[in-house]
Amino acid sequence: MKRRTKQTRKPSRTQWDRIDAMKDDEIDFSDSPEIDESFLSKAFLWPGPKELISLRRDREVLAFFRKQGKGYQTTINALLRKYMEAQMQLGDQPSEKRAKKK
Repeated sequence: MKRRTKQTRKPSRTQWDRIDAMKDDEIDFSDSPEIDESFLSKAFLWPGPKELISLRRDREVLAFFRKQGKGYQTTINALLRKYMEAQMQLGDQPSEKRAKKK
């Protein structure tokens, strides 16, 4: 069986029939690190789908991030998320006045 994914242009040379026939106890995990509490504490939880919005930014700020290349919007989102998480740890929730402002 030849599997293709959207990312590959050539057919896979992996022996998928052999892989599919393997039982769990036949899989060699010797090169996989043990997963413990420290690994899970650093794990990233996927926040779910993003929402399309219009966001006004200073020209200089936008130019800086665009120079970073592909994925600059993801980088901006990650920075905003880290800021939000830091504020939440400090217990800083949006005030009613700020929350109502549109």
